[in-house]
Amino acid sequence: MNDFIAARSQMALSLGFHIIFSCIGMVMPFFMAVSHYYWLKTNNVVYKNITKAWSKGVAIFFATGAVSGTVLSFELGLLWPTFMLHAGPIFGMPFSLEGTAFFIEAIALGFFLYGWNKFNPWFHWVTGVVVGISGLISGILVVAANGWMNSPSGFDYVDGKYINIDPVKAMFNDAWFSQALHMSIAAFVATGFAVAGVHAFMILKGKNVLFHAKAFKIAAVFGCIAAVLQPLSGDISAKDVAERQPAKLAAMEAHFHTGKSVPLIVGGVPDVKEKKVDYAIKIPGLLSFMIAGDFDAEVKGLDSIPPEDHPPVAITHYAFQVMVGIGMLLLLVAVLYFIALWKKRIWLERRWLLILFAAVTPLGFIAVEAGWTVTEVGRQPWIIQGIMRTADAVTPMPGIVYSFYIFTGVYISLAIIVVFMLYRQIKMVDKIYDIPSNSDQLKG
Repeated sequence: MNDFIAARSQMALSLGFHIIFSCIGMVMPFFMAVSHYYWLKTNNVVYKNITKAWSKGVAIFFATGAVSGTVLSFELGLLWPTFMLHAGPIFGMPFSLEGTAFFIEAIALGFFLYGWNKFNPWFHWVTGVVVGISGLISGILVVAANGWMNSPSGFDYVDGKYINIDPVKAMFNDAWFSQALHMSIAAFVATGFAVAGVHAFMILKGKNVLFHAKAFKIAAVFGCIAAVLQPLSGDISAKDVAERQPAKLAAMEAHFHTGKSVPLIVGGVPDVKEKKVDYAIKIPGLLSFMIAGDFDAEVKGLDSIPPEDHPPVAITHYAFQVMVGIGMLLLLVAVLYFIALWKKRIWLERRWLLILFAAVTPLGFIAVEAGWTVTEVGRQPWIIQGIMRTADAVTPMPGIVYSFYIFTGVYISLAIIVVFMLYRQIKMVDKIYDIPSNSDQLKG
């Protein structure tokens, strides 16, 4: 492993680790706010206990996300100094605003965690809502910065110099909306199904059924609504990628030859040397229709792009297939759950539905990781699309490979600690949260 690959691997590892905590930090506070609202409206102490249990989880994920996010910000400067030298003044605004949103989130979380029985109940609830809103804004601002890397704007590039810089235009680049929408909905899908799956598993084990059943419903409804909306945001993203990054789209679909009436490829094994895809299901004309609304529309293939500008086709294609495949599976689960809510309520009492939710617990986050693989690997060899190559931005300092090994060990250790803390939190439900205290009974 050379230093260039080590730098890319370390960045990928850091981003892949952080994105999980970022998604949970964006979404879980909204679950928490809903259960808190039910507590205030119904005085049902179960909802108060759910809110307190979830708030402890939010605190764990917030702390870990803060650490991993800080590491990422330092890595941008340490691993990619040339990139930050030129790009920092252009797209620094969303990062600065993200820092502001982060501090608001931290303050609001502190108010919420320590505000029980100290604030007006509804003001206390508002602080929890602020945690969610600021976390969501924080995530959108970071995605806006990534969107700039895919669709650079807000400057003129003349003779190797960046002039006429407009940070606002850079932040609201042409890719920010589609990426932010897709990522935000993906966060709700992943977190919703993960939380619902954990509670479904506990119900199947017969543990604290009332507590877990009410928590399951809140998370499942959020996750399933997002799963239904996600294909719509995916369509918007795909059209944007087709217009601004045709090489990425071609790699996603393993589309080697420019042509009309291009089929949509499902699965398959790309053969880059022979420029074909083996063992794929091909749906005639569908890719052309999805991109341009016309079954006969032309779609650019990799043959229209210089070979030195081709992304790694196999990795991008496989990651895209994983993301879409999981998205369709979770959409199916969502449809079944809504049928159960509206038409077949007897299904809600069946073990098979809970088993289904428990089985798909990790899939949303696998799809998120696959989606970010498509975004980042599909942009290669560019770190700034069409302007700066990744190889030209990496630090000249030696020894990055050792840094990669050290950070790998750190992240593995952090993951083990977080899993242990969450496991302990779940085990404490029947000891703390599922048994209302006398004071809670008097207040409820």
